Amino acid sequence: MLYLAFVWHMHQPYYLDLATGQMQLPWVRLHGIKDYLDMVKILEHYPNIRQTFNLVPSLIEQIQAYADGAQDTWQALSYKKASELNAQEKDFIRENFFSAHLRNIISLYPRYYQLYLKKQEKGEFSEQDYLDLQVWFNLAWFDPILKKSIPALKMAIAKARNFNEEDKHKVLDTQIEVLKETLPLYRKYQDSGQIEITTTPYYHPITPLLYNTNIAKEANRAAHLPRDNFSYPEDAESQIKQAVELYQKTFGRAPRGMWPSEEAVSEHILPYFTQSGIKWIVADEDILLRSIHKKRSPGNLYKPYLLKREEGDLSAVFRDRNLSDLIGFVYHGLTEHAAVADFIGHLHNIAKGAKGKDFLVTIAMDGENAWEYYRNDGWDFLSHLYKCLSDDKLIQTVTVSEYLNKFLPADNIRRLSAGSWIYGNFNKWIGQEQKNRAWEYLAKARVELDKPSVISHQPSANLEKAWKQIYICEGSDWFWWYGDNNKDFDQLYRRHLSNFYRFLGQEPPEYLGRPI
Repeated sequence: MLYLAFVWHMHQPYYLDLATGQMQLPWVRLHGIKDYLDMVKILEHYPNIRQTFNLVPSLIEQIQAYADGAQDTWQALSYKKASELNAQEKDFIRENFFSAHLRNIISLYPRYYQLYLKKQEKGEFSEQDYLDLQVWFNLAWFDPILKKSIPALKMAIAKARNFNEEDKHKVLDTQIEVLKETLPLYRKYQDSGQIEITTTPYYHPITPLLYNTNIAKEANRAAHLPRDNFSYPEDAESQIKQAVELYQKTFGRAPRGMWPSEEAVSEHILPYFTQSGIKWIVADEDILLRSIHKKRSPGNLYKPYLLKREEGDLSAVFRDRNLSDLIGFVYHGLTEHAAVADFIGHLHNIAKGAKGKDFLVTIAMDGENAWEYYRNDGWDFLSHLYKCLSDDKLIQTVTVSEYLNKFLPADNIRRLSAGSWIYGNFNKWIGQEQKNRAWEYLAKARVELDKPSVISHQPSANLEKAWKQIYICEGSDWFWWYGDNNKDFDQLYRRHLSNFYRFLGQEPPEYLGRPI
């Protein structure tokens, strides 16, 4: 039998400003109404399909924050009456409220597309234009199935233009209702056994680099490292422990699996997984092949492995990069039937090569980023895929824990190679000039928490916020974007670091006032 495990990774950077309580960017909210709910909701039509979903704790926290009343700056501008917008706010809306896929989202709606063309032609926007744009930006991001099933959204789409403030509020309020529904639905499907939910170190850090930035050299000997070494194993351990605690609070049980952030692993961090009760992890096939010193083959890749250590045993599964990337980057260019036929064809070829053995094929990929490139936000593709898999006699979908409960890993990996799912190294987060500078700024901040003179004079609430701010700054996303001239993430990172110093009653260093 060929067993197939999908592991969908749901993640967003930490946008919440701890000093103001406001989200700085809208992507948790927008992906929340487009991707997170429908990815599990579709399974009600396919009861035989088993899935594994990885929900990053910082994403969970931000979804809950929206449900509790937090707002992002884009959302606040959406709620503001069009008649009361000032010139600066109008400019912001014109520049940012077309942040959606042109072909698969904007062009589907004549009024939204008309406004897009007007902006491209530098036409003057009327008050009604701004109001309609406020509505359409927030309406168009909803998943197609929600637009068809929620009355308020159906009415707004039918009206199409000349919206009033009441129409707008109905759309915006519906966003929050969808976000409130999301986590309970995941728990419902978890409790039914149809899905497994896994977790990630809390703020999505590259845990091997928290342990010691020198580990980057294990994956790439030529890596150029920051001047100041960053080495805080206790932070890596804490990020894992915090993740487990939030999972238990949210889903009513302990997690069995963990998706290391960016599938970044090293031998050094394995004890922290086992000590927190984690039973299995997922990593990239390149890590496997370098660890076992063998070439890629079905017999090597399509099975779980044991990481047997003195601190405890851990299982590991390794993703098929090619099949995962076909879904992530290729199949959106094909018809749904052609894409699914190609995918299942690959699986049948693997099954034929198994010669009666039980194989586990692991698909591990982002659960939100691919779908905007698909027609109907991927619903047509996934529906056809799940129907075909439900009917297929050679393939059985499983959660990872479900498979491991049935088939114990037989092969031990004596030493796990350090690396990530991006080219098998850590170059995406360290080694470039801007990335290294960001690490150096983080190291200078982190050392403050080791000074007794600083700690002893702090109220416990301020100290707690300072620690949280450091953990946020250890997240992978800031370092990912450095070198790509992403102003938003540079500003966010420096804002988070500046907040850290202010929570300690210190003035932020002057260099945090300049772009990295």
